Amino acid sequence: MTIREASAEWQGTLKEGSGRLRLGSGVFEGAYSFPSRFENGPGTNPEELIAAAHAGCFSMALSAILGGANHIPTNISTIAKVHLGASAAGPTIIRIEIETQAEIPGLAPDEFQTLAETAKATCLVSRALAGVATITLKAGLVAAATTQQ
Repeated sequence: MTIREASAEWQGTLKEGSGRLRLGSGVFEGAYSFPSRFENGPGTNPEELIAAAHAGCFSMALSAILGGANHIPTNISTIAKVHLGASAAGPTIIRIEIETQAEIPGLAPDEFQTLAETAKATCLVSRALAGVATITLKAGLVAAATTQQ
């Protein structure tokens, strides 16, 4: 199966530090920080990347489902909104809203709604966000460089 990867680097404390997120494909690299994640500061954040992944996955799933029902979309435009809130465990993704608009000749609104609900339930990212059975961790500690005097 295909393996995708991304990386993150972080320097400093949680609130004063900063980092960079990089996609393994190299098509995106961006700064992130406490303000970009928990406030409205400049930069990106993991939740924004989750929203992009969800919007993209949903649009492709909907296209596949529509094609399977012999409806070829002219255009599908999707926005996913990831809501970050608080829980007893700490900051938590509390809700994701998917908004989609599609141009599909000859498709009735009620059938579109049914097919869109199927896409929401079956896209890979929707299923991943519903709960992951196994999360593995490989952690390595790198010694800080010492300066020679």
